[in-house]
Amino acid sequence: MIPVVVKNIVEEAHNVVRLVLGSRDGSELPAFEAGAHIDLHLPSGLIRQYSLCRLQVEPQYYEVAVLKDPQSRGGSEEVHRLTIGNELAVSAPRNHFSLVDSPRHSVLIAGGIGVTPLLPMAQQLQKQGRSFEFHYCAKTPEKAAFSASLKTASFADKMAFHFSQQADSGRMDMVSVLSRHASDSELYVCGPADFINDVLSQARMQGWAEERLHREFFAAPDPSEDESDNAAFQVKIQSTGELIDVSEHQTMYEALDNHGVFLAVSCESGVCGTCQTGVVSGTPDHRDVFLTEAERQQGKWVMPCCSRSKTKILELDL
Repeated sequence: MIPVVVKNIVEEAHNVVRLVLGSRDGSELPAFEAGAHIDLHLPSGLIRQYSLCRLQVEPQYYEVAVLKDPQSRGGSEEVHRLTIGNELAVSAPRNHFSLVDSPRHSVLIAGGIGVTPLLPMAQQLQKQGRSFEFHYCAKTPEKAAFSASLKTASFADKMAFHFSQQADSGRMDMVSVLSRHASDSELYVCGPADFINDVLSQARMQGWAEERLHREFFAAPDPSEDESDNAAFQVKIQSTGELIDVSEHQTMYEALDNHGVFLAVSCESGVCGTCQTGVVSGTPDHRDVFLTEAERQQGKWVMPCCSRSKTKILELDL
């Protein structure tokens, strides 16, 4: 963990604050590329993942922007109670949502607070002189973090704002936006789960290739399964051969933890990728939103915090 101090707090929109986090001793923080996120270790012990929302201008600072979510499990509310001078800890940046090194045009689509990882992507694309367009969807300008600064950014000519509750704006026409570049672009989308799924579904209908669809979820969609869909199974530990029962009321992580098998877990909903574990044999029942469709089909990885097994035994690389 890296010790940091809250250097500044800025209200970026209604219920959205931007934290400027600086190293405690003024030393440089680990560098990162657009799309990266950090684990923020809060005073209560909660750990939450937040996208780094701006490229570093000074190497001793990170910036994150956090929406106070009414459905919060406590993390965003605690962030909004922080004050300047509070001491925290963060992880080194990790990136599962990086820009593809490609000459293709990039289409960035943000829904609400999903703007945070896309903003540094726009900065990086602009810096590299690459072709892109940036669509920002929100209810109103007052609820759209960074909307004022984006209108005057160096890439302002590439911005398109879609405010669903503003008469002279309205919702984004997904068909129009996605049909223009279906064969020659990379798509990057972030926002609420339903928003992401709608964009990806429409992109597939417009003929976008799966490998050019890039997304990052902040939260999992509401689960479609209830507990009656769960079946008991066993997890096999490859290194020891031990078989551990997983009941229909347990997650793999809970069963492993009860038997003293350590597994790093953070979000517990299949969003962040912290618990990603290799699969040796068996067929996972994927219930995460972290893995891509191609990765799910390969069956080489599973998220034990939420996913289950379609076979009676799932052998893990533990």
